Amino acid sequence: MPNVISIVAVSGSLHAPSKTTVLAREILDAFVAALSVGSGKDLEIETHLIELSEVGRDFSGALHRSELRPAAEEALRRIESATLLIVASPVYRASFTGLFKHVFDFVGQYALIDTPVLLAATGGSDRHALIIEHQFRPLFSFFQAITLPLGVYASDGDFVDYRIESPALVDRIGQAVSRGVPVIRSTVTPASEYVSTW
Repeated sequence: MPNVISIVAVSGSLHAPSKTTVLAREILDAFVAALSVGSGKDLEIETHLIELSEVGRDFSGALHRSELRPAAEEALRRIESATLLIVASPVYRASFTGLFKHVFDFVGQYALIDTPVLLAATGGSDRHALIIEHQFRPLFSFFQAITLPLGVYASDGDFVDYRIESPALVDRIGQAVSRGVPVIRSTVTPASEYVSTW
């Protein structure tokens, strides 16, 4: 029976089209490509992209998880069962969007223990790049998730017409993925069979 990797990306952008969503999708695709190399038929990869611009209204107004609409509950279950979680948000008033935080307020406190999480953000300029360390990493440390070593930050200048055009950003994504792949492989491969490539 093949091992199944579920890669779930969450875009905290409230708009569509969105540079944040483009970034999240690019990282997701890069992980799929990297994990597929040399995996053979014993590995099955499932992917899901959750865009808050689409499902955000299904979370609004709810104070308890029992009040959530079905689409919101489905999104939470995908997040909680992910093998790899990719989270991305635009910088909004020095933090991730309020709706992004609202969604993760509903995630089970112990649901993400030891789940690898790739942190990503977008902003108007490089001045906001530390959001990954100051906002994202503490949040997912609370969940006892494994935040991957390299986060990915992108500024407006890295995009042209909602396409990534910056070679430096492409390289950063590649580095983040290559550093993260051994962590993800170790979560789906028995320890006796796993050989680190670090």
